[in-house]
Amino acid sequence: MSENTSTATAYQGMLRDDALKGKTIIITGGGTGLGRSMGTYFLKLGANLVITSRKLDVLKQAADEMAAETEGKVIAVVCDVRKYEEVENMLTQAIETFGKVDALINNAAGNFISPTERLSPNAFSAVIDIVLKGSANCSLALGKYWIREKMSGNILNIVTTYAFTGSAYVVPSACAKGGVLAMTRSLAVEWGRHGIRTNAIAPGPFPTKGAWERLLPGDMAKKFDFKNRVPLKRVGEHQELANLAAFLVSDFSGYINGEVITIDGGEWLQGAGQFSALEMVPDEMWDSIELATRKAN
Repeated sequence: MSENTSTATAYQGMLRDDALKGKTIIITGGGTGLGRSMGTYFLKLGANLVITSRKLDVLKQAADEMAAETEGKVIAVVCDVRKYEEVENMLTQAIETFGKVDALINNAAGNFISPTERLSPNAFSAVIDIVLKGSANCSLALGKYWIREKMSGNILNIVTTYAFTGSAYVVPSACAKGGVLAMTRSLAVEWGRHGIRTNAIAPGPFPTKGAWERLLPGDMAKKFDFKNRVPLKRVGEHQELANLAAFLVSDFSGYINGEVITIDGGEWLQGAGQFSALEMVPDEMWDSIELATRKAN
């Protein structure tokens, strides 16, 4: 097989068309970026989909476009994952619409780059509340539901490679993602007896317009080229991540529990701490980065 043929195959759907037929899947942060890419593929595989975030207009537009592209069933539910009562309401709407929920993708996230000494306590809270507390809220609500109803369930957490290495300049995110990884492994053991599987994916660089512009505003993205940090000398394609996620929420992966699977082209092995190389940024440049970040948010 030629290199071009191999690459083209990697960007195609991996599973058979009915692999997720009849399953209902919730994706937090499902209206944009990687969440939307995963959700679109789930729909193509026959799943019912619930996408959530805090922005109703973005969600509704995404749901309409995803349904039109796939002819699948998808609903948009506004939910601030930091608030447990909103998570419970989201779950109730999902059950009322589709009758049950089979899987949860904890994908909602927040992040920014900054020297840690420049951060306020609120900056830490903003990230930790969404990533760690939000993932815990959703996992708790779904876990209680599955155990109460004596149903099997499936939780898939989207973490990051620096969840297990740490990384300078994104300390709140590293703390939060590290916590989610610990929760993944802990719940896999505790809830396995209920038929609830809990796994995680640790993606490397997968370009998403909004997230990358917020993390690396202006010319920073060009100066801090992720491809140079990846042994394969490229970034990931969304379909590659969607293939892995679909496998992990499908019945084909029924004996995988408590695992974190890295999909990063070997990046973390080449240089642990995804943003640690930002030590090259001079102090005066951090001022302009901080200003650009504030404008973007």
